[in-house]
Amino acid sequence: MNKTWWKESVIYQIYPRSFKDSNGDGIGDLKGITQKLDYLKELGINVIWLSPIYKSPNDDNGYDISNYQDIMTEFGTMEDFDQLLQKAHDCGIKIIMDLVVNHTSNEHHWFKESRKSKDNKYRDYYIWKSGVNLQPPNNWESSFNGSAWEYDESTNMYFLHLFSKKQPDLNWENDTVRNEIYKMMKWWLNKGIDGFRMDVINLISKDQMYPDGEIRKGHSLGNFAPYSFNGPRINEFLKEMNKEVLSKYDIVTVGETPKVNIQEAMNYVDEKRNELNMVFQFELMGLGNGNHGKWSNAPFKLTDIKKIMTKWQKGLEDGGWNSLFWNNHDQPRVVSRFGNDKEYWEQSAKMLATCLHMMQGTPFIYQGEEIGMTNVAFKSIEDYRDIETINAYKEQVNIKEKNPLEMMAAINARGRDNARTPVQWDESENAGFTTGKPWIKVNPNYKQINVKSQLEEPNSIFNYYKQLIDIRSKNQIVVYGIYNLILEDNEELYAYTRTLGEEKLLIICNFVDRISKFNLPQSIKYSSQKLIIGNYKISNGVNIKSIEMKPYEARVYLLKC
Repeated sequence: MNKTWWKESVIYQIYPRSFKDSNGDGIGDLKGITQKLDYLKELGINVIWLSPIYKSPNDDNGYDISNYQDIMTEFGTMEDFDQLLQKAHDCGIKIIMDLVVNHTSNEHHWFKESRKSKDNKYRDYYIWKSGVNLQPPNNWESSFNGSAWEYDESTNMYFLHLFSKKQPDLNWENDTVRNEIYKMMKWWLNKGIDGFRMDVINLISKDQMYPDGEIRKGHSLGNFAPYSFNGPRINEFLKEMNKEVLSKYDIVTVGETPKVNIQEAMNYVDEKRNELNMVFQFELMGLGNGNHGKWSNAPFKLTDIKKIMTKWQKGLEDGGWNSLFWNNHDQPRVVSRFGNDKEYWEQSAKMLATCLHMMQGTPFIYQGEEIGMTNVAFKSIEDYRDIETINAYKEQVNIKEKNPLEMMAAINARGRDNARTPVQWDESENAGFTTGKPWIKVNPNYKQINVKSQLEEPNSIFNYYKQLIDIRSKNQIVVYGIYNLILEDNEELYAYTRTLGEEKLLIICNFVDRISKFNLPQSIKYSSQKLIIGNYKISNGVNIKSIEMKPYEARVYLLKC
C-alpha cells in the first residue's frame, strides 16, 4: 500500500454559507472562514474542503455555477479567497475545492449562448433534444422532482437537467467542453489549491440512446439512474482528466459517486488505473429509506450498518482507499440519526466519532459535527431553504396528499437543511454566527451546544475529536492497519480490529442506550493491552476478555501480539 499525505489526513468540510459571517449580512463568507482558521488548527485537521464558493445565482446553494473563475458576491472576492488560501497554508492546512462540472447554472455564459440558436458555437456544450409528440424526449424524472427536461421556446427544443431546471447538464461528449473544464481546473490548481471534491462526477457520461427509465413505485416519471450513473465513457473521461490535469499536481481527488458498487468504485480509485484517489459512496446514507425514499421510513438494524461498512472496508483494501463520513451538507446530523441526541447526546457523539475514525480510510468531519450539532425541527415549511426539501413537500403534500405533519416529521429527520443551520459558535444571539439576520434560522439549542462552551470543557466532544485526530497522526496502524469485523451478528455492539505488523487495535462501540456485554473472541491473542481512548472514565487494567459496555460507550485498545 502506497503511503501518501492524503491517506494520513483528516478533512474538514465547510459549507461557507453557514460557517461564519464576517460582515453582518446573515450569510457566511470567506473572511469568516479566515477568522476561524486558528480554531481549525486547534482541532488538528489537515485539509479544508470548501463547498462551492463560485459565482452563482444560488438556485441550489452554489451548486449552480455561473462563473467558475469568480467568487459568489455574498462570499466575498477573489482577493478574500487568495488571503484565505495563503493563511490556511501558513497554518499547515490545505484547501480543496468543490468541482461541479456535471452541470452549470442557466446563467452561465455558455448556456446563455447555447440557447440562442441551434447553430451557435456553444449549442453543443449542453444536451439538447427534440420533443416527441409535444412531450419531452424521454420520461426521466429530475432529482428535484418533475421532468428532467425543460422546454425552451427560442429553438423549440428541450435541454436536460438531472437536477434543477436552472442547472442544465453539460455535454461531456463534446471535446471542447472537456478541454474548457480542464483549463479551468488548471487555473485553480496553479493558484495553489490542493485538490478537488467532484460533485456527482459519475453522472457526466450518459447513455447516448436516452431510453425511457423504469417508473418506480411512488413515482410518476422514469428513473434516469441506469442510463446516467457510471455511464459508458466515465472511466475514459476520468483517465483523460487525470492525464491532462490531475497527474501534474500533488493533490487529492474525491469523487462523489452515488449508486456505485464495489467494482465500479475500485475502477475509479485503484492506484494502478490513474483516475481518482477516493470516492464518496452513499450506501449507508440510504439506510432507512422507505417507499418514498428518505421521506418515508424503513426499519434497519446495527448489523445492516456493519454489513455495509465492512463491505467497503474489505472491498477497497487492496489498492483502493475509503472516504469515511457519517454526514455532510446533504445529510442529517449523525448524532440525531445514528446516536441519541437527548439523554446520551455527548456519549453517542463520541462513540460515533470513535467508530468511524478508527477505520481504514480518510475521515471527513462536517462542520459542527465536532461539537455534536443536532438536527433541527422547524415547525413550518416556510423556515426551510433547501430546494429539494421544498419541492418534495409540495409534491408529497399538495399532489400526493401526504399528511403535512408526517411530511414535516420526515423533513425534520432527513432533510438537507439539518446540516445547513449555522455553526453554533457561542451562546450570544444567533449563536455568534452573525450580527444580522441569518439566511436560515439557527438551531434553538445553540445555548447548550456551542464551540465556546466546549473549548472551555476538557471532556467535551470537541476535545474528544481533537484526541482522535492526534491519535491518528501518531499511530500508523490507525491509517494503514487492516480492518476485520468481529461479533458480526451482535445487534448492540460494533466491534472490529485493525492489524499492522505485530500490533492490533481493538475497537468496541456500544450502539444502544443500555449496558451490553462484550466477550473477546478466543481467536484474538495478545501479550499486553493499552487503552488508547474511551468516552467513559475507566482504568487501564480492565480485563478485556469480558466487558460490560455502558450506554453508547466506546473503547480503543492497542494490543501487542
